[in-house]
Amino acid sequence: MGVDMSNHPASRTKDFFASPALSLSLAGIFRDGGAAAAAAENMEVEEGDEGSVGGRRDDTVEISSENSGPARSRSEDEFDGEGEGDEDGEGEKGKKKKRKKYHRHTAEQIREMEALFKESPHPDEKQRQQLSKQLGLAPRQVKFWFQNRRTQIKAIQERHENSLLKSEMEKLRDENKAMRETVKKSCCPNCGSATSSRDPVMTTEEQQLRIENARLKAEVDKLRSVIGKYPPGTGSPSSSCSAGNDHENRSSLEFYTGIFGLEKSRIMEIVNQAMEELKKMATAGEPLWIRSVETGREILNYDEYMKEFSVENSGDGRPKRSIEASRETGVVFVDLPRLVQSFMDVNQWKEMFPCTISKAATVDVICNGESPNRNGAVQLMFAELQMLTPMVPTREVYFVRFCKQLSTDQWAIVDVSIDKVEDNIDASLVKCRKRPSGCIIEDKSNGHCKVIWVEHLECQKSTVNAMFRQIVNSGLAFGAKHWMATLQLQCERLVFFMATNVPTKDSSGVATLAGRKSILKLAQRMTWSFCRALGASSFNSWTKVASKTGDDIRVASRKNLNDPGEPQGVILCAVSSVWLPVAPHVLFDFLRDETRRSEWDIMSSGGGPVQSIANLAKGQDRGNAVTVQTMKSKDSSLWVVQDTCTNTYESMVVYAPVDIAGMQSVMTGCDSGSIAILPSGFSILPDGVESRPLVITSRPEEKSTEGGSLLTIAIQALTNNSPTAKLTMESVESVNTLISCTLQNIKTSLQCEDE
Repeated sequence: MGVDMSNHPASRTKDFFASPALSLSLAGIFRDGGAAAAAAENMEVEEGDEGSVGGRRDDTVEISSENSGPARSRSEDEFDGEGEGDEDGEGEKGKKKKRKKYHRHTAEQIREMEALFKESPHPDEKQRQQLSKQLGLAPRQVKFWFQNRRTQIKAIQERHENSLLKSEMEKLRDENKAMRETVKKSCCPNCGSATSSRDPVMTTEEQQLRIENARLKAEVDKLRSVIGKYPPGTGSPSSSCSAGNDHENRSSLEFYTGIFGLEKSRIMEIVNQAMEELKKMATAGEPLWIRSVETGREILNYDEYMKEFSVENSGDGRPKRSIEASRETGVVFVDLPRLVQSFMDVNQWKEMFPCTISKAATVDVICNGESPNRNGAVQLMFAELQMLTPMVPTREVYFVRFCKQLSTDQWAIVDVSIDKVEDNIDASLVKCRKRPSGCIIEDKSNGHCKVIWVEHLECQKSTVNAMFRQIVNSGLAFGAKHWMATLQLQCERLVFFMATNVPTKDSSGVATLAGRKSILKLAQRMTWSFCRALGASSFNSWTKVASKTGDDIRVASRKNLNDPGEPQGVILCAVSSVWLPVAPHVLFDFLRDETRRSEWDIMSSGGGPVQSIANLAKGQDRGNAVTVQTMKSKDSSLWVVQDTCTNTYESMVVYAPVDIAGMQSVMTGCDSGSIAILPSGFSILPDGVESRPLVITSRPEEKSTEGGSLLTIAIQALTNNSPTAKLTMESVESVNTLISCTLQNIKTSLQCEDE
């Protein structure tokens, strides 16, 4: 029996905004986008299938180039009145489809079904039967509720993608406006003809620009008509190409002003206040920040914070929220201009923190700042934050980012969420707000910067898996220490990548500098792909499956049609997380050691010893390295690329088999972009239990505490070379068995199988 668990992601392009799997929470940017979300969620269609039920909701507006207007939804009044007159009109309506009946669930029923939906969006028959008995519903009602909920999520994703399309259209329009101005300045203001200094080719360019602008204007008007803000044919303040001087003084912010209810002056006032708060939070000592005797971490004195910054209690009827505040100081190996640019460019920012940021977008540029250093730049951004496990939900956050030069050698980047923005976003997607957070960057010369990072979040309280509850609730998972450790690791990796005087011991097995860079690029792409496949982001649709060994295993599938970076066909990803009573650094050293690989890797067991044929350092810690390993058996030989990363917060071991001929060409310096790679690996985190060391010693292995490690294993496999094939239950069982055996081997080798 075939089980279709595919995710159907689109082909990956250089621009990640085009991915259909992208579910950026931009639904609230559309007027009245989430007005009926709460009411609609209490309603369930008892007839239909998943492809059609719930596809049109009061809060759904789908945008495409074929749409000519907003999709029409039926109101609750129409639904309530559908049952009237059925007997009288039975003869007339005999040929018509039977009207759908609707049932309202109680708040308790919805809460229970939502809880199960977060764990398993596709519950099996046993789970539905159990839930229906618990809630007093028919199994059929539970089944259709889950169908409707999945369809709603799909519709929200499509809506978010459409909003990104609109944002890109706005940017194209602004670029064309600037080009048109250049052409206009080259013309005589009286007669409109070309001046003597004007290039004769400009006439043709002007014609092309006008044609392109007309096309863009038509597309923008069509998009606006779909979302219902501007009817077709009426110019908007930011889309009209003939608005004269008034148009020239307007910006794309004006489109959002009508929705957010905020003027640019008010936004600038908010970000300047946030900047002042960040500077105080970054530099103040006691009594605002108190260092913990037990853990050594700084703790925010919240009573003092409320007095210092005149913060009012949030008793405004919002769901209960928890406060997470942390501060960390460190030195990074990067020059100041490059570091500032990596924060202001959303793609560079996402690449700098691949383990933490699963999605990111610049929603709108409010102020471009002073070129080229972007001093004074202000932009509205969105980010989806994740942990490297599907067992912890992601956090979606909107915020305004402000970049400012404080002195000749000091800059500040501040993020702050704005209430007016959040109030207009679909409430189901607002889970996290940023109080003034960010970093103070100080240039220390010689390519070094001192960074003080402050992370201050206000999050909705939600249920977290018991295994990860301690590390999430303590603020470690999304706190300043995590961000700082990742920043230091990525900057160090960049330094080693750009280095030209690499010692031989740090680049064994590779003869040329071009070969070294090519291998490091391949390893970086492999690790990014691993992070993308592992988290709870809506890129992946996880399903919990039963395991003979009792392990909690989640699976997701996707179909690769034309991405050359991965094998084409149906790809299955299986993930499991366990707690082990072993220190994180001990577990990391065991998993990265090629001499002990056969103890846990089923693929290498039974064959000859695993040998390292190339070893490239990418950091000062010996655990930060890329290796090429070979595994020989009687009949064949297998090459594996392994990327290992470690910092003060987390560690990763990522590996993938590679084509031998292709890898040999990469080692000589050829481009690695065409190498298809499917990574598997491990993520290692501390369990969040912090206490004083039991002894005082310089030996790290003796500094034992009560805590252990949270190990997440992910295995990806190509189950079928045809993208149109369906996932089979045999494939799922095979990968589940592989994960269970690997975990058992690790527990046995580390002598903790009885835990």
